[in-house]
Amino acid sequence: MLVTEMETALLVLSFLGFLSIVVEDFTKIDKAKTTLFFGTLVWVLYFIAPPNGFTTPELMHSLNENLLEIATLWLFLMAAMTFVAYVSHKGVIDGIVNRLMPTHMSERRLMLVTGLFAFAFSSMADNITATLVCITVLVSLNLSTDKLLRYIVLVVFAVNSGGAALITGDVTTLMIFLAGKVKIADLILLSLPALTAVLFLSFALSWSLKGQVVLVKREVIIPTGDRIIAGLFLATIIGTIAANVAFGIPPVLSFLFGLALMFMAVHFLNKDEPILEYVRKIEFDTLLFFLGVLLLVGMLKELNVLEHFPTLYEKLPVIVANYSVGLFSALIDNVPLTAALLKSGIEMSKGEWLTLTYSVGVGGSLLAIGSAAGVVAMSKIPALSFIAYLRYFGYLLMAYSVGFLAVVAISYLL
Repeated sequence: MLVTEMETALLVLSFLGFLSIVVEDFTKIDKAKTTLFFGTLVWVLYFIAPPNGFTTPELMHSLNENLLEIATLWLFLMAAMTFVAYVSHKGVIDGIVNRLMPTHMSERRLMLVTGLFAFAFSSMADNITATLVCITVLVSLNLSTDKLLRYIVLVVFAVNSGGAALITGDVTTLMIFLAGKVKIADLILLSLPALTAVLFLSFALSWSLKGQVVLVKREVIIPTGDRIIAGLFLATIIGTIAANVAFGIPPVLSFLFGLALMFMAVHFLNKDEPILEYVRKIEFDTLLFFLGVLLLVGMLKELNVLEHFPTLYEKLPVIVANYSVGLFSALIDNVPLTAALLKSGIEMSKGEWLTLTYSVGVGGSLLAIGSAAGVVAMSKIPALSFIAYLRYFGYLLMAYSVGFLAVVAISYLL
């Protein structure tokens, strides 16, 4: 009975941890503090009263598995953020914007360009890097808070949509591909509905925008050394994708190697540059937030909460269940959710697996805490709270539904 009561307590505390993110606007307590508190608390209690008579080595194995996933994300974020901090500080991103964007542009056109860029860039890079780059560009335009939030919401949805369409863009897509459920050609078809959803959302969010965006261009002189570092950043992104596809090298290892190359390159190109100082410019509150959230998700996994989702397919038609799983992925990490579905032995056609690939990849965009892109955006934009993002839920749900229906239509062709 004690174990049952402890499991109930752990579930309640995990729920309170997620709830603390939602009510941040009212409590005025930073979500990084509350999620870290509840995330560590549930694991401490898990060791004090382990369920099912688990021994200490078994508990350590479970904790180490979760910490390994967290450490991988932390190190990847650290490498990506350091790169972005350097090229941003050196004016490389401003220089690219000055070259590519016109001096005057309507706000509606800017919305469309933002969605297309985020979609395309996230197909090549990871969602976190794509989000950071897009946010840096948008913040430089000095938009009003209300308008900036619209663009950021589109960025989160677009990077998740672009990532879901390729095995290099989203972990869940790669998992489903490696399980033999879909093929590369199928995923290429998936990119069309995903892009359709992004275009729908960009038009919906820009419908009431009437103004013009004036880009104040200034001459940005980028030294040769900084251009080399920017090229190294791009090469790291492309190399990470190629190395993963060709040799199965984990993206975190490739990105850390790219970061090490950057450190060495800066040393020889500009010996006076305090390159390690850029590591200190990383928003560690973002990393702590990720740590807390993933500890909470890990506890839900240990309590076998995620294993109940396959029962949806016993109660609902497959297409309806896949659509619903996408909604659940806005609350629960899509990686363990996808793993649970793959291990459950559910039988689906290729087209149905394609709809699941879309739903778990894009569904996380519905809530700010549902994807890494959303969490990063919340940490970088103070005005983007959980509640502020929730105001656009209707737009996001319609866009998600449009894309899902388009995938269903394509699945009939398969």
